[in-house]
Amino acid sequence: MSKKSLSIHKIIIGISIGGTLTLFVLITMMYLLIKNTFVIYGGLALLISMLFWGVLFLHLFQYKLSEFTADLCRTLDNMIDGTNKPEINLEEESLLARISHRLDRLYNIMQENRQKIEQEKTELQTLVSDISHQTKTPIANLKIINDTLLTRTMTEERRYEFLQATSGQLEKLDFMIQALVKASRLETGLIVLEKKFAPVYETIVSALNGILAPLEKKELSLTVSCPEELILYHDVRWTGEALFNLLDNAVKYTPANGSIQIAVHDWEMYIKIDIVDTGKGIPESEQASIFKRFYREESVHEIDGIGIGLYMAREIITKQGGYIKVISEVQQGTTFSVFLPKNN
Repeated sequence: MSKKSLSIHKIIIGISIGGTLTLFVLITMMYLLIKNTFVIYGGLALLISMLFWGVLFLHLFQYKLSEFTADLCRTLDNMIDGTNKPEINLEEESLLARISHRLDRLYNIMQENRQKIEQEKTELQTLVSDISHQTKTPIANLKIINDTLLTRTMTEERRYEFLQATSGQLEKLDFMIQALVKASRLETGLIVLEKKFAPVYETIVSALNGILAPLEKKELSLTVSCPEELILYHDVRWTGEALFNLLDNAVKYTPANGSIQIAVHDWEMYIKIDIVDTGKGIPESEQASIFKRFYREESVHEIDGIGIGLYMAREIITKQGGYIKVISEVQQGTTFSVFLPKNN
């Protein structure tokens, strides 16, 4: 019989039989040496006492083991269902208490995993809902334009206008999908920020390249104040993306002939980048919501955008250990301040 197949009951019985035989042999040897019958009577009394206490110990041990097994099975069932947390006695220092401690740790891990799965499930559902909502309008417009081109006769000039409208909707759809892909990759950690020491000025220049055309079209003035020798450990590409989103937001909501200022300040622990515009401003009641994904104020729906730029900017800066603050007053303009840590 292998050791693995032996039950605790059989082991205890075997030990009891072995102890009884050993004691019997010792009593016999002592009687042969002393030749006194009291040795036999005393040995038998000792043997009976040992058997009694052995049987009592076996019974109590089996009861305790059965009780613990039942509690363990009940605890495991509750852990699987996620209903109750294991009860542990912090004052008890036994093997059973040690197992209870392990079960408590396992339960906490399982709960954390459940919460993480539920959170990921909620985020996925929200993302799918957002994608469906955001793509619904351009896809519907494309269908209408396509049906019109297929079913109606029109002049070449009119057809060209419809094709231009199609091109605009396709560009909007492409921009939207690209923004969603970037946002989802940032959220899921698929994008790893590659930090290196680089001039802040070059990062700002890369962000400005994307807004020069609309900036000139609206005849907005631009001033940049940044020491060219200022070096920061950061991800140049994604930090430039975050600054571009903030600048693009400033250009969109600043009326013609307004101004945009960029000022970089070298603080003790942070590099602060201020982006100041003379736009329409953000109501105080809306300032806590503007960084939410796809959030847009009711008053700006006529302006192109899907409400993801500020959300992405905050995600990018936060992943580098920084943060963004906003100060705004209606009809007076807005200041977005980006804080990037110098030591990270």
